[in-house]
Amino acid sequence: MLLILAWPEDNQSLAVKAINWGVDPAQTLPRAPSPLARGLGDDMEAVQQHDAEEAAYYYMYSSSRLSRLRLQLRDLRDPLDPSTERQILVGLAILVALGIWRMEGKKEAR
Repeated sequence: MLLILAWPEDNQSLAVKAINWGVDPAQTLPRAPSPLARGLGDDMEAVQQHDAEEAAYYYMYSSSRLSRLRLQLRDLRDPLDPSTERQILVGLAILVALGIWRMEGKKEAR
């Protein structure tokens, strides 16, 4: 079961997706603002909108530890590249299977 939860699909494992959804199911938390696009520095409305998004995010981020944790968990990503993560998980699954097989063999030998 742990292998299924940790197996990375296209971009994230099921466990990480569940964590992301669990901390913000209604998707009401403000998103981290992206950098202001080049050429928009002269557009006062775009700058004000960017500043408002940034202010909302950092207000939530600095309001409490729980809010900060929710924002960090909502933006959580898998720590490794999906192909590397798959190789590690397959290796661990093989080692666990061999360990179980060996323990079962010791039980039968008694």
